[in-house]
Amino acid sequence: VQLQASGGGLVQAGGSLRLSCAASGRTFNSVHMGWFRQAPGKNRDFVAVINFSGGSTYYADSVKGRFTISRDNAKNTVYLQMNSLKSEDTAVYFCAAGPPRPLATMTSQADFSSWGQGTQVTVSS
Repeated sequence: VQLQASGGGLVQAGGSLRLSCAASGRTFNSVHMGWFRQAPGKNRDFVAVINFSGGSTYYADSVKGRFTISRDNAKNTVYLQMNSLKSEDTAVYFCAAGPPRPLATMTSQADFSSWGQGTQVTVSS
């Protein structure tokens, strides 16, 4: 699976953005999809993951209640709706694809085998 993330930009604190990740390949509907983020000088951290059918999701505590991950298998696309953005959400956001496992165990980079190029999200306070 090849991945292309888009939708990043500059937004004021409290605002919203929706990221998209378009996938190529015939196996999209058989892989779990995740979002990670990396702030300058920090590690790449888990944000959210969704199962292959879109029926189950799992979030990092830092974004729970503010971010929503979803997918459209007909369009080979996964989304990350980000609301109530904070300055600490500023980072490069990456989408990733990984083989199906229990979602709560898929929180590290090693759980995902394919990665997109990243899209910058900047939240101004």
